[in-house]
Amino acid sequence: MTAARRARRDVEDLLREAAPRVLAAVVRRFGDFADSEDAVQEAMIDATRQWPAEGTPESPVGWLVAVASRRMTDRIRADSARRAREERLAGEPRPGPGAAADDTLALIFMCCRPELSPPSAIALTLRAVGGLTTAEIAAAFLVPETTMGRRIARAKKTVAAAAEPFGLPAPEERAERLRAALGVLYLIFNEGYAASEGPELARTELSGEAIRLTRIARLALPEPEVGGLLALMLLTDARRPARTDGRGELVPLDRQDRSLWDAGAIAEGGRILAEEIAKGAVGPYQLQAAIALAHDRARRPEDTDWGEILALYGLLEQVSPGPMVALNRAVATAMAEGPDAGLVLLAEVEPRLAGHHRLHAVRAHLLELAGDGRGAHAEYSRAAELTASLPERRYLTRRAALLAGGEA
Repeated sequence: MTAARRARRDVEDLLREAAPRVLAAVVRRFGDFADSEDAVQEAMIDATRQWPAEGTPESPVGWLVAVASRRMTDRIRADSARRAREERLAGEPRPGPGAAADDTLALIFMCCRPELSPPSAIALTLRAVGGLTTAEIAAAFLVPETTMGRRIARAKKTVAAAAEPFGLPAPEERAERLRAALGVLYLIFNEGYAASEGPELARTELSGEAIRLTRIARLALPEPEVGGLLALMLLTDARRPARTDGRGELVPLDRQDRSLWDAGAIAEGGRILAEEIAKGAVGPYQLQAAIALAHDRARRPEDTDWGEILALYGLLEQVSPGPMVALNRAVATAMAEGPDAGLVLLAEVEPRLAGHHRLHAVRAHLLELAGDGRGAHAEYSRAAELTASLPERRYLTRRAALLAGGEA
C-alpha cells in the first residue's frame, strides 16, 4: 500500500469513528436532523480531500463540527424564518466529551424509528451513525447508488416528520425502541457475516461496524440484551477466519480448522455473556450467544454438547419463537437424538419456510446423515437453485455433485 493510500485509509477510519459525535453535536445545536446529516457529510467530504494532503487537524471532531456548523449557518441565514432559532440555539451549552456514547445511542434510536422499514433503518444508521457514504452502502448491498440515495432521503424525511427532540426516547418507549434498534444492528451484522446475496460470502466492513456500534450502545445503556447482542456478535465473528478456505469457498462448521478461530473474541464474548446473565433477565440475544459459546467451546466437532444446545434452543423458542429458531432446533435435535427425529421437526416447520433455501439445505444435510443419498442430492440441488449467495450456491452444488458421484 502506497503512503498516499495509507494516509487516505487512516483519514477514512478516523472520520468513521468521529461521525456520530459530530452529527450529534450539530443536531443538538441546530435541531434539524436531515439538514445536519447533509452538512456533516459535506464536511467529511471536505476532510477526505484536505487532510491526506494538508495533515489531520489537532482536533478532528472540532474541525468537522465547525465546518458542518458553517454549512448549517449558511442554510439557516438563507431562510429568515430560522434565524431566531439559530440565535437561540447558538447560546446553548455544548456537551462534554463524556456524552459521546449517549449521543451515538441517541442517533441509533433516531435512525431506527418504528415507522422505517428495516432496509431504510439499516441504510440510515450506516450513513448517519456509521459514517459510510451512500456509495459505500450501495456497494455493500449491491444496489445502484441512486437507489440507495433515494432510500436514505426517504428515511431522513420520515425522521424529520416525526419531529422527535434529540436525545434518548422517553422511558415508557425505550424498551420497544431498544428492540427495534438492536434488531437493526443485528441485521447489519448478519449481512456482513453471511451476505444474503452476491459474489462474496462476507462483508466484513458491515459486521465490524455492527460490532463497533453495539459496543458504544452497551457503554451508554448497560441493558442485558445489549450486552447479549454484543456477546453474540463476538462469539459468532470469532469463527469468521475459518469459514472460507484459501480459494474463498465456504467451509461448514463441522469442517472448519478451529485453531483459526479468534480465541480473544471468544474469551471476551464469554465474559460479557456471563456478566449479562448474572443480571437475571435472560432474553433471546443472550440465549443465542449461549448457543454460539457452546459451539465455540468445542475443540473438535465431536466435542460439541448438542444436548445443551438443544435445551437452549428449546428456551429460545419459548422466548422468541420463529421459523428460523424452529429450523435450528431441528438440526440440534438431529445431532442430539438422530436425523430421523430432526426430520420429523423439519416437516412441522416446512409450511412456514416454503421456498427458502435454508429449509432445503438443512433437509439435505439430515437426509445425508440418515443415509438417503438420493434424497439429499435432490435437496442440495434445490437449495442451490434458491440461494442468492454465489459462495453458498457453489458449496451446495459441490455437495450435490459428490452425492451423485461427480467431482467436488
